[in-house]
Amino acid sequence: MFDAEIEIDDWATRNEHWRNLSTLAVGPRNRRARRSEPLILCGHGVSMRIDKGTLLIRDGLTHYPQEKSNFRFFRGDNSLPERIIMVDGSGSLTFDVLSWLGEQGVALIHVDWRGEVLSVMGNHGFAADRQKVQWQMDTCADPARRLAFSNDLVVRKLENSIVALNSALAVSPRRDAAIVKAHTAINQIKFNPPADMTCLRHIEATSARVYFGAWRGLEIRWKATGRQPIPDRWRAFETRTSIANGLKDKNVNASDPLNAMLNYAYGVLQCRLQIGAVADGFDPTIGIMHHARRDAAAYVFDLMEPERPKVDAAILAFVAANTFSGADFTIREDGVCRLSPQLARVVCALADATPSVAARH
Repeated sequence: MFDAEIEIDDWATRNEHWRNLSTLAVGPRNRRARRSEPLILCGHGVSMRIDKGTLLIRDGLTHYPQEKSNFRFFRGDNSLPERIIMVDGSGSLTFDVLSWLGEQGVALIHVDWRGEVLSVMGNHGFAADRQKVQWQMDTCADPARRLAFSNDLVVRKLENSIVALNSALAVSPRRDAAIVKAHTAINQIKFNPPADMTCLRHIEATSARVYFGAWRGLEIRWKATGRQPIPDRWRAFETRTSIANGLKDKNVNASDPLNAMLNYAYGVLQCRLQIGAVADGFDPTIGIMHHARRDAAAYVFDLMEPERPKVDAAILAFVAANTFSGADFTIREDGVCRLSPQLARVVCALADATPSVAARH
């Protein structure tokens, strides 16, 4: 009983710690400019409804004791966010809320506990630009054009990877080898272009393996591990893949904290780029480098490629600047690592703040 009480107290303390940090992360805003940072909701019992013509939001509960946060937004108010992100949790909303958000140009995004995008709703309904969609289809159907587009994505991804390695990792033989590998791959693509997509994917995959190999051994600072024990594999980064997937070499269902944070951050990046792509008139399902699938935003995955290293750098900087507790994470029965709700809120805010380019063709 005593241990259970300690665990509950630590959970509440750590959630309050990240909750306070998230409220301090927002910088000053020009009062004439519309709020650019998202409103991030989490926890159980989130409520969104229309009250006297205003949008009334009640945030969820993540720990006890905790007071619920309420937000009220008026039509046309500059404090109204461009995006509302619901991170896991539970709650309710009405159809009137969807109409209100569409009218005010606010996107509502739901991200699940794995960091995967479940839905994107708002005024950015698919009203595509026929010329842009035709460009997507034509580029995808033409092997030469598809390869040229994909070459550009991978080169920009490698360039941003070099920036991330230089800014977020200390000098080491592995880091230096990853930088050399990225430069070599860039030169190969530019001056001796791959013959087909298979060759390009091989270049990308080998570079990615060396890139994440440079992270191996990256230590994560912990405190009070006697009070809140953690698995030994959490003390330092080992691999981008998850042991929760068994023999399958996949990144989903993260089994350690750093990969769990990355998955959440990538989910928010996907949200942001998907909103931008649809708003610009592209069809998010028509991928060029990535294969189009009925249930996937393949074109958004294309756009994400050069942006991922920017998110990596932000998460690595965040990890380097903080000391974590076992109470910040939970382990599911299948071995999957989950972030506490308030920590997930901070990670999502970090990912949303990373600069990115708009969809282009």
